Formats: sequence, C-alpha cells, structure tokens
Amino acid sequence: MNQKHLLRFIKRAMKKYPEEIVHVDRGRGQTLKEVFESMNLTAFDLSVDTLDMHADRNTFHRFDKFNAKYNPIGESILREIFIKTDNHIEGKYFAHIVKEVMYDLEESKYQNSELRLSIYGRCRDEWDKLAQWALKHRVYSDNVRWLIQVPRLFDVYKTKKQLANFEEMLENIFMPLFEVSINPRSHPELHLFLEHVVGFDSVDDESKPEHHIFNLDSPLPADWTEEDNPPYSYYLYYTYANMTALNHLRRRRGFHTLVLRPHCGEAGPVHHLVSGFMLSENISHGLLLRKAPVLQYLYYLAQIGIAMSPLSNNSLFLSYHRNPLLEYLSRGLMISLSTDDPLQFHFTKEPLMEEYSIAAQVWKLSSCDMCELARNSVLMSGFSHKAKSYWLGPTYFDEGPVSNDIRRTNVPDIRVAYRSETLAEELQLITQAVHTEELDPISEEDALSMGPIPGDH
Repeated sequence: MNQKHLLRFIKRAMKKYPEEIVHVDRGRGQTLKEVFESMNLTAFDLSVDTLDMHADRNTFHRFDKFNAKYNPIGESILREIFIKTDNHIEGKYFAHIVKEVMYDLEESKYQNSELRLSIYGRCRDEWDKLAQWALKHRVYSDNVRWLIQVPRLFDVYKTKKQLANFEEMLENIFMPLFEVSINPRSHPELHLFLEHVVGFDSVDDESKPEHHIFNLDSPLPADWTEEDNPPYSYYLYYTYANMTALNHLRRRRGFHTLVLRPHCGEAGPVHHLVSGFMLSENISHGLLLRKAPVLQYLYYLAQIGIAMSPLSNNSLFLSYHRNPLLEYLSRGLMISLSTDDPLQFHFTKEPLMEEYSIAAQVWKLSSCDMCELARNSVLMSGFSHKAKSYWLGPTYFDEGPVSNDIRRTNVPDIRVAYRSETLAEELQLITQAVHTEELDPISEEDALSMGPIPGDH
C-alpha cells in the first residue's frame, strides 16, 4: 500500500477499534487508544508528514535509515501493530490493508501483483503461523501471487542466541516445506497457502562488507557457528540446493514447483551477479551489470529476467538519469519494471503506473517499448501457464514472432522478430567460435610465431 492508504487505515482503526487490546507491554495489555496516548497523538494529529515513511535524500546510500522508515511515526510498536502478520491481534490490521490492496487490483482488472511476505528462519513454526494468518483472514486474490523473502540476518539471530548454526536456519525455512510436500495433512493450512506461493526472494543490504569468500574450504552450514554473517553466495547456494531437492519432490508428488528470484546486483560486489546468473530464475535490480559487460552479455544470452525499480534505486543507490534500464532494453536484455516498495517510493494509488509513466517521460519510451516491458513482466512472473496464455496468447512460449499475439500484447511482430533473430545470431556466433577452436586449436608457439597483430598494443 502507499502512505496515504496506510494513514487512512490507521485513522479508521483509531475510530473503529479504540478499545481493542493490540499490544502487551510487561504483561499488561494496551489498547489502540492507549498506544497513541502514550505518544501524545490523536487521529487529528496524523498526516502523511507525521507518518514520515517516504524515502528522502537522507536514505541515499543508507540502508539502515531506509529500514527505519518502515516504522510509522518512527515508532516500531506501530510497525508491529499495523504491518506485521505475527502480533497480539494475529495480523488482523495488516490482513485488512492487504485485502484492500487486492480489491483495488481486482477493480483495475489489468494489473496483477507479486507481493512479498517474510520467513526469517528463527523457528520452525513460522510457516504454519503465516499460513494460518492467510487462511484465517482469507487473504486471497486471483490477481496476487506471493514470493517468500528470506532476509539475510543470520548474524543478528546468532548474536541473540536464537540460532546455534546456519543449518538450523535452513531447517527452519525448508523442513516444513518438505513435510507438507510429503504429507499435505501434516500442515493442512500450509498446503493450501503454498498454492499461491511462486518462489523465494533473498533480501538485505548487499553493500554490507563480506568477511568470507565462499569456496570449497568454507564450513558446512552445521559448522557455521560464528557470529559473522555468511556471504551472499553462501546464502544463495544453500537456498538453491534445498529448493532443487524440494522441487524434485514436489514435481513427483504432482505439486507446482518454486523458483529463486533474489534481489541481486543492487549494490555491493559484482560477484553477487555471478551467483545470481548460476542459480536464479530471474533477479531484481541488476544495476551492477552496467559495470560488468561480460556478465551483462551472459544475462542477455541466457535471457535471465531482470525486474528493475528505477524509483527505488533513485532513493537508495543510483540517481534516475544514471540508471542503465534504457541501455539494457536497447541491447535486448529481458527487462521489466517493478515497484519494489510503494510505501516508501510512490505517491499514487497505482504505483506500477507511476513507474511506467515516469520511465516513459524520462527516457522518452515509445508505446512499443512500454508494451515490450509489460510483455516481459508477464513472461517473468510466477503466474500460471493459463494466466500467461490469457494475457499473451496461447503460443507465448514459442520462439520468434510466432510467440506474439499482437492483439493481446500490442508489441509489433517486427520487434519480437528482431529480438529473436539477434539472439539467435549471437548464440550461433558463440557456438561457431567454440566449434572452430575445437577443430583448429592454435598452440601458443604458433600464436607467437605469427608475430604481433598490426595496431595491437
């Protein structure tokens, strides 16, 4: 939701449920009215400005300040009451807001969303609590699918002695999923909830320094008992390894499989993108590809989807005019636009339209470019084959112009043909070069005897 939506909901809750006990402090229950009285606030004092949740210039390159913005009026207690699923009121308020967002999507007809919910890996019953929240409050819509984001916060939990080692965190995240895939009756609510979950996301500040390089000598998860956070590649590899085993099981049992779509290449070292390339279905952000042409070329050849959020990047890591989205699109990478976080970065009721309209104005995108971005977003999404066929046409998964139904996508066949032919030529060039080298390998002595190439320094 955006700020205005949250503000209106908070005001409504203060009028509607003033005497509802929403928080327990030192064994004593506090009503909503008492919580606001302890802050010297009334419904009339609340405004978008006092809520103070919009990312401003102070959040640029400051992920800690960005995280703090999630607290309405700077109070973590309000974050717990209004935007958490696991609290004293069992996530009732958060469910109400999410359902309002879903209703708006259903009203607009032409927008579907993939929203994020968090699983932290601190304890084994997190999945069951989340599934119970979703089912109890009927948080469901045909227009919405869920991605589960896992924050990379092992160091925090280890310091608080909530976890003994990294393996414990992995077991808390994946064991319930294996159990429910083997026997759906073991976690009936979770089985139903998973019908609407399409994959995993890995989130946190990528620019945090990494003290360890993931290699063959790295400790196994059971032996990772130090308080240092494992590196990005370690998290991604073990998430991928567990997901692969889980997907084999789910496929054999006739259930849908999950994909890995992490935040990757937003900041930090370039090698995060190498991990993303090897392990992910799609990634979010991918800004650092602008500094690594070889990796950019690999992402192009493999057509790995990149969901970009220029408005979010503009507030956190890279100003809008330096964003490489237009460059990526021109080169034929699989790019789409995403909102990242309407609560902090968007002002209107339709945050995705905000992304598209600003991108169109700043980069002077044609309607063909805009429709291609929209088509890519459907291809990259976790929605079902049936839903994609409805939006893009029954042959969307073929190659070349055959895959395009211009009546549905509004992308000209010539654009799709150009993308397809260029990619085919690039792949042919690569395979031909490899084949030629296999047939006629040039030895080092031959290369030296040829002498320097003219103009080569």
